[in-house]
Amino acid sequence: MNIAVAVVEWNGAYLVGTRGAAGSLAGYAEFPGGKIEPGESTAHAAARECCEETGLDVTVVRELRRVRYDYPHGQVEIAFLLCRPCEPQAPLLGSFHWVKREELAAHRFPPANEEMLRELVGGRLETGGWRLEAGEFC
Repeated sequence: MNIAVAVVEWNGAYLVGTRGAAGSLAGYAEFPGGKIEPGESTAHAAARECCEETGLDVTVVRELRRVRYDYPHGQVEIAFLLCRPCEPQAPLLGSFHWVKREELAAHRFPPANEEMLRELVGGRLETGGWRLEAGEFC
């Protein structure tokens, strides 16, 4: 299964939610994302899934990494894409909220996210250093 994940960064924080009780990996923390539909680009899937799950429109900046992982319920290939929010102050849906980079390690993410999290928490990825001006990206 091919999955696109929106790693939405704003002002040193990342958009994180908690997976619901139904389904695989229940209770784990997650970045918004989901299945890439047939004929859909990875970037479009990440932006669409983010909007559906959080209510937040984003602009995809670039791909950060791809991971292939074998779970008991099946193999996934995950594309993690750095995204910026169009309106970071907009109300969020569901369990999603902003988590500071240094607090990410306190959340239990699925195993396929481990290397991505190490890079984010360790500051080894260039994701920040920008300021959103009204209308700049969306």
